[in-house]
Amino acid sequence: MKFCAWLLIGITLAATGYAQQMTPYGQSDPKAKAVLDALSKQYKTYHSIKATFKLQVINPDGKVADQRNGVAILQGNAYHIEIGGQVLICDGTTTWNYSKETNEVQINRYSPDNSMISPTRLFTNFYDQDFLYRLMPDTRANGRVYQHIEMTPFDKSKSFFRVDLTIDKAKKQIVKAEIYDKSGVHYVYSIQQFTPNVKVTEQTFTFNPKLHPGISVVDLRT
Repeated sequence: MKFCAWLLIGITLAATGYAQQMTPYGQSDPKAKAVLDALSKQYKTYHSIKATFKLQVINPDGKVADQRNGVAILQGNAYHIEIGGQVLICDGTTTWNYSKETNEVQINRYSPDNSMISPTRLFTNFYDQDFLYRLMPDTRANGRVYQHIEMTPFDKSKSFFRVDLTIDKAKKQIVKAEIYDKSGVHYVYSIQQFTPNVKVTEQTFTFNPKLHPGISVVDLRT
């Protein structure tokens, strides 16, 4: 699974007037930009964020191939993410990728990759540098209004060709992100619970191998 590359993600992602946002790749919808800018502005007011989410991997035939529940805690460049038997931790300098199944942890230096939608990039205006976007018609469900934004990457060599965001209009929060891979696989991240300003400690964003007897440590730092 392309889990690390798709980790939005999902957890979360202002022009005025009516002229479209111009880029070398085409025009973006200013109404969509206003929505995205409002999301980014609100998220930046949070000291930290905790989100529980569900990931569904849907095959080209429309059937669910895999489904997992996860939880993510974010603060600045640091994150702690658990999904299935995988734990991803970053303190802003070092990353740990721990597999509960194999009891192995891989340690590496934190190196932001601007070609990927990393957890921390969701709280910036990355969309202006990486995507064309447009606002789709609102929908209503269970008494709430949802906004929908369709995003297409500038870089056509990426393995995905579209990202769709569903946003609770009143709360100004992303509730779902759908990523369409060129392979035909469809990834759906649904936010189950979103809690801003949760209490975190230094231990939240570090990994202690001593707490895992018999662990195999693979240090890839050079």
